[in-house]
Amino acid sequence: MQQEYTTIYSPAEDEFVERKSRFIGHIAPVQTEEEAQAFIAQIRQQHRDATHNTYAYILRSGIKRYSDDGEPGGTAGLPIIEVMKARGVVDCAVVVTRYFGGVLLGAGGLTRAYARGSKEALDAAGVAVMEMSCRHLVEVDYATWQRLSYFLSSAPCRLEDTAFTDRVMTALWVRRRDEAQLLADITRVCDGRVETLPDGERYFPWDDETTD
Repeated sequence: MQQEYTTIYSPAEDEFVERKSRFIGHIAPVQTEEEAQAFIAQIRQQHRDATHNTYAYILRSGIKRYSDDGEPGGTAGLPIIEVMKARGVVDCAVVVTRYFGGVLLGAGGLTRAYARGSKEALDAAGVAVMEMSCRHLVEVDYATWQRLSYFLSSAPCRLEDTAFTDRVMTALWVRRRDEAQLLADITRVCDGRVETLPDGERYFPWDDETTD
């Protein structure tokens, strides 16, 4: 079985100014080199008047690429990818755009700025752990729902949607490793007055509990 992996929730960007140079960190989920290169090309087109559009990407397949895009060697692409590696993310691409502000930053200043651009893009996107997870449909009567809803609010699961008709049906995601215990707890909380139905499984994003 494939292992869990860490990636980002969604595309994002953030920016800052360092000694008059404007840096913009862009990030997007990608699964192939073609997707990564398409994202890089999109940012380059969007910021075609920028001084540099440096980038890095890491794929779950093990492919890693980075570029300084004209900055001194090792001062841009490398710090971007090192931040990504430190966070353990894969299947994502980062582009850090720089608009030169007229003040030289030096090698150390560039390295810190590009690392910051990568970090702020990652923080803006949010880091997620993709784990094999199961979807379940859970149906109860209204008298039981209040008790079940309270329990689920702190249970290791994610509610997807809830429908209120003559009964209450909610769809939830749970990590495969938590599935058996969660279903047992649901049955206990509902005193057995509950119907559950498995509804597929796939990799699903969960918050990275190793970082704040």
